[in-house]
Amino acid sequence: MKHRKEPPGDKNIIGTKVVAVRTAKGLKQKEFLAKLQTFGLDISPTSLSRLEGQYRLVQDYEVLAIAKALDITVGELLGEVTS
Repeated sequence: MKHRKEPPGDKNIIGTKVVAVRTAKGLKQKEFLAKLQTFGLDISPTSLSRLEGQYRLVQDYEVLAIAKALDITVGELLGEVTS
């Protein structure tokens, strides 16, 4: 896996969680992009990379599709702590 040269941006709060869950599930970006398409979200590899690096704003409908594609709740994606 190629590591980022620059620190994370500040455009969203889900980017690092997306990377963590995606890699924990063994999904490569290309596979994840295909899965996102099944949930109606068609974004480019560059756009996903920018989202994961927190350099891109995320729309509300994208948050929902990403959570579904990762098979987690929106709350988990947003960092909600469950007890």
